[in-house]
Amino acid sequence: MLDVFSHYVVGWMVAHRESAMLAERFIHETCVRQGIGPNELTIHADRGPAMTSKPVAFLLADLGITKTHSRPHVSNDNPFSEAQFKTLKYRPAFPERFGSIQDARGHCHVFFPWYNTEHHHSSLGLLTPSDVHYGLAAQRVAARAAVLATAYGAYPQRFAGGLPQPPAYPTEVWINPPYTPGRSHRPSSTRPSDLPTRPPSRSLPSIAAQSSRP
Repeated sequence: MLDVFSHYVVGWMVAHRESAMLAERFIHETCVRQGIGPNELTIHADRGPAMTSKPVAFLLADLGITKTHSRPHVSNDNPFSEAQFKTLKYRPAFPERFGSIQDARGHCHVFFPWYNTEHHHSSLGLLTPSDVHYGLAAQRVAARAAVLATAYGAYPQRFAGGLPQPPAYPTEVWINPPYTPGRSHRPSSTRPSDLPTRPPSRSLPSIAAQSSRP
């Protein structure tokens, strides 16, 4: 389960099979751990049987969480979840196969802390998910800018383009951006509700859940 804005993995589970009971427990435990209050969160998920089940729907209603789903009759792939899952599968440490479910869980216990705190995303201005998720993005970018300014002051001849600037971090992220005149892509009315994200100082407004993924 990912925070769409920061790419931070807020929760994960490795199980023998997908089920509504496991999905319900997983979502509830993740929301409690992240301190989610009523009407603070939108969860976007595929249309797998676990995520569309009544137990999950009742849980989300009890927690005051809005839910959206992928369009029917299309791929269930979620771009945020798929990008994260590709990072998991293409790391050199990922084995050809796991010997047991315990092996898979042990691997994830190492991978997800690395992903959250050490993996620098190009889409996050080369910040880590943890930096963005916990409101440290501005501080990190300012520190980088100071280092670049010091280097430029000492050796301006090395910077033909002038004072270098660190990559900017995102201020908003959308699964389906709202339509604006002149934009080439207009979301279809059959797509899930637009999911705006939080400013960096807020916590966890929207999550992409891929029910069949760790």
